[in-house]
Amino acid sequence: MTQAQTFLAGTALALLAALPAWAEEFRIAVGDGAGGTQEALGKAFVAALEKESGGEMTGKLFLNGQLGDEQDTVTAAATGTLDFSILAINNITPFSPSVGTLTLPYVILSQEDAETVTQGEVGRQMIEKTVEDAGVRIIGWGYSGFRVLTNSKKPVASVEDMQGLIVRVPKNEIMIETYKSWGINPTPMAWGETFAALQQKVVDGQDNPYMTVYAMKFDEVQKYVTELRYIFSIEPLIVSEALFEGLSEEKQAQILAAGEAATQASSAFLREQESRIRDELVARGMEITPPADGEKGFIELATTQVWPKFADQIGGIEVLNGVLTSLGRPTVQ
Repeated sequence: MTQAQTFLAGTALALLAALPAWAEEFRIAVGDGAGGTQEALGKAFVAALEKESGGEMTGKLFLNGQLGDEQDTVTAAATGTLDFSILAINNITPFSPSVGTLTLPYVILSQEDAETVTQGEVGRQMIEKTVEDAGVRIIGWGYSGFRVLTNSKKPVASVEDMQGLIVRVPKNEIMIETYKSWGINPTPMAWGETFAALQQKVVDGQDNPYMTVYAMKFDEVQKYVTELRYIFSIEPLIVSEALFEGLSEEKQAQILAAGEAATQASSAFLREQESRIRDELVARGMEITPPADGEKGFIELATTQVWPKFADQIGGIEVLNGVLTSLGRPTVQ
């Protein structure tokens, strides 16, 4: 055992020893595997929760969708059969449509944009709507970076290059229509089925952030990466509203404080780790291609076709304009 491993093991034992025998342990569903943003967010939340509660509350992470596909965990949390879940924001959108604004292509253009929206007034409004619509409360935000396209067939730099690929997407209408705007009829598929489908060549490719590609070991079944920047992947940490409302005001405040601490930790984690993980994927054999012409072809098709189509579904054009205004960008008609 290395010195670092010895230190971490000792720290873990010390934390366990510090927890009271009556500590309440919550179950936290995590869609991704070890090493990615979701796990990092979960670990930061558990550490902060133990600190805020003086050891009276803690949590256990269940990685790789052990407690169900990400959309299923929203339903489970809403019905009170699951405590917490960490999942991609597109998997909350079917339950709370206004959150889908953040999955519209090319709305979020940087990590700073993602932080501004989620941690500001727009984010607070989305939290309120998610409680109302879905019966779950967003208490923290994870940041995973842009969803790059991976595939096993060929380098892709343009919309034309993409033609003929069979691409897996989540069961999310906005993402499906984005690919259709590029001339692709994508294959909606549950997250838990994706690795096997890529491995068995049922589909050629998928899109996810570098952090997720790494955590899910997609480099074992994918060769080519296109650095699309159409969606910045945000990973909310949700709690069952039934559970939350059943707690004392003191414990509610402790959970919210732990969620805020985990949000800040996630911001730092992405900034520190994304470039390293990108380089590691290249070292493992993945080939990276930048989009041609600054992604202009992808942007024009997606924004002109997808934004108008989903304006009503996300709550009206004013919801989209509220996000754009918060980012200092021009509104749309």
